[in-house]
Amino acid sequence: MVNVLDEHERTMAFAEVALGQIRSLRQTAIPRNYEIWYVYATGYNAPLNKIINETLARHGKLTEGDLEQIYETYLSHIKTTDRIDKVGARVIGEIDDVMKVLSEALAMTGSYDASLSGATEKLSSARSREQIKSIVETLLRSTNEMRETNKALEDRLTLSKSEISNLQQSLEAIRAESLTDPLTGLGNRKYFDRMIGMAVQSALASGEPLSLLLFDIDHFKSFNDSYGHLTGDQVLRLVGLSLKQTIKGQDITARYGGEEFAVVLPNTALRQALTVADHIRRAVMAKELKKKSTGEILGRVTISVGVSMLKQGDDTEALIERADACLYAAKRNGRNRVICEADPEFAIESHSRVA
Repeated sequence: MVNVLDEHERTMAFAEVALGQIRSLRQTAIPRNYEIWYVYATGYNAPLNKIINETLARHGKLTEGDLEQIYETYLSHIKTTDRIDKVGARVIGEIDDVMKVLSEALAMTGSYDASLSGATEKLSSARSREQIKSIVETLLRSTNEMRETNKALEDRLTLSKSEISNLQQSLEAIRAESLTDPLTGLGNRKYFDRMIGMAVQSALASGEPLSLLLFDIDHFKSFNDSYGHLTGDQVLRLVGLSLKQTIKGQDITARYGGEEFAVVLPNTALRQALTVADHIRRAVMAKELKKKSTGEILGRVTISVGVSMLKQGDDTEALIERADACLYAAKRNGRNRVICEADPEFAIESHSRVA
């Protein structure tokens, strides 16, 4: 009981801190805001606390836009594991219920078999019309009970099939979410690793061309240092939006890590890939970055891009390494540009790395 009381006091203290923060900052007391401040009070999510402290130090407040972005970035994706556990528990519960119904049906089948066997023996020794009538009535009752049991089993299995189908769809949705970067809405690194492996195998088997773009946001650290991590997150969202608007069809887009992004282009040779890369670069640069909390125009974002194309004998690692070397060559040669493995800058970069 002491432990229960201690836990009660501890969680109530967290709740008071959360409500106190909402009051002092005059925020709406909606579940999202309460959850943000409750987690903040526990101190279990260090990145969330860091971004909140930084934003408050800079501006003295958190806007609705700030709160929404903090929740989406630092809390919403954590729920995925919990949701998988809950769906899994429901699947297990559904299976347990079905097994219970099946056990009852098997018991009824055994009882019915016994009734049939008993009726056979009784009929063989029956001597009067009344005895035969009683045996037949008993059989009819047993048959009706068996029919009702089978109908109940059929209805339960139909319902269970529908429920399990719904749960399967829920798991598929959660699975897709687990492969998605919550900040940009693009595929995450796990998604990229899975998809590029499949794309490389397919291209090598078919002989079709395959190109890879790796790109990095120029001077991304300065955005964070000058305007804070929330603005840095906004930059990442802007680049993600540009990719969604530019890349279509079978092409694969992902946030590769940090401020790096990747695009896999099946059935695309190097020259076409360069055109796509420059189109993305121009699309990103065309967007004006505006600070949500103040409306201040912060300028434009640029990216550097490295492009490689799959060769016979290549593996996924070699393709990525060449694109990465091209990316660094683009950054070393002034940024806001596209460099591929056919450019002289790539040869210089590769030589300097080997040396």
